[in-house]
Amino acid sequence: MSSRSATKSAMNIISRLSLPKPTLVYDTYWKFATERQEIFFRRISGRTPPWTKDPILSEHKFTNAYRSADRVSQYLIKNVLYRGDQDPQEVFFRCILFKIFNRESTWELLERAVGEIRYSTYSFKQYDQILEQARKRNIRIFSAAYIMPTHAAGFSDSAKHRNYLTLLEKMMAEGVPSRLVDSKSMDEAFEILLSYPMLGKFLAYQFVTDLNYSNLIDFSEMDLVVPGPGAMDGIRKCFEPAEEWTDADIIKMMCQRQNEEFSRLCLNFRSLWGRPLQLIDCQNLFCEVSKYARRAHPEVPGITGRKRIKQKFTAHPQVIHYWFPPKWGINDLIPPVIHKSAQGDLL
Repeated sequence: MSSRSATKSAMNIISRLSLPKPTLVYDTYWKFATERQEIFFRRISGRTPPWTKDPILSEHKFTNAYRSADRVSQYLIKNVLYRGDQDPQEVFFRCILFKIFNRESTWELLERAVGEIRYSTYSFKQYDQILEQARKRNIRIFSAAYIMPTHAAGFSDSAKHRNYLTLLEKMMAEGVPSRLVDSKSMDEAFEILLSYPMLGKFLAYQFVTDLNYSNLIDFSEMDLVVPGPGAMDGIRKCFEPAEEWTDADIIKMMCQRQNEEFSRLCLNFRSLWGRPLQLIDCQNLFCEVSKYARRAHPEVPGITGRKRIKQKFTAHPQVIHYWFPPKWGINDLIPPVIHKSAQGDLL
């Protein structure tokens, strides 16, 4: 069965299940998605702050409704995936090297030192030296966005970055780029990444999603979803327990029902220039609503029982000129005024 057919079959099964019982946070999910997207459009249209009357969204840091519109994803798409040699080996190498650290500053640190980042000129010794010197100067080289294991069997160096460089070398040596090109589904590509040490299910899902932005592979974002810890917490806040539903099923159901729910709540959700929320976006929204509900619905504990939102919102000074994978066909729909008046992202 093809990946698209499997996805359609899963959706048909979901439509026949009795809906899990929603809590009061369920409607907040859709309202949050709508207002967060409105903030996105208000900012890039050049409006001055405040961009929302919601005190929680004004005070705290939340990602965009669409993952691909977040600052780091935009940097990856424009400066890593589509800038440089489009040979599968080079695209894969650049993507995974960037995602290991997931920081623009680390990528630019390497670029300043080695010039164009290419697998054909890569040297473990050189990259290790650059990163080790930064580490000794107390320069942060890893993002805190994901939980990145430090060690695994066969990867026991005391320096975390060396273990991940070794992992990347192993993937390159074992032909992962060509294996991904030959993969028949997003799930198959995901399983290839998952077979490697230090890449658990959620991290492998994030990486395959990023690779799918590129020309290396081309699958629908509706083909696969892997809930992360934050999304699982958000799901527990939005729904009462339902044994027949997996977390992945619930995310698929949310994607399937998005237009119906926006209409029911009389919400004018503005999509990403015609691109509806995808599974990865609905997964991320559960994570963000989990945080939002700590203040909006403190009586709903979720899994973790956390009460506070740690990260405060600070406007990023860098202007973002939004540009998405060309294969999506939406770049020509972005009005020129947005490119001229971009105010940056909320991250």
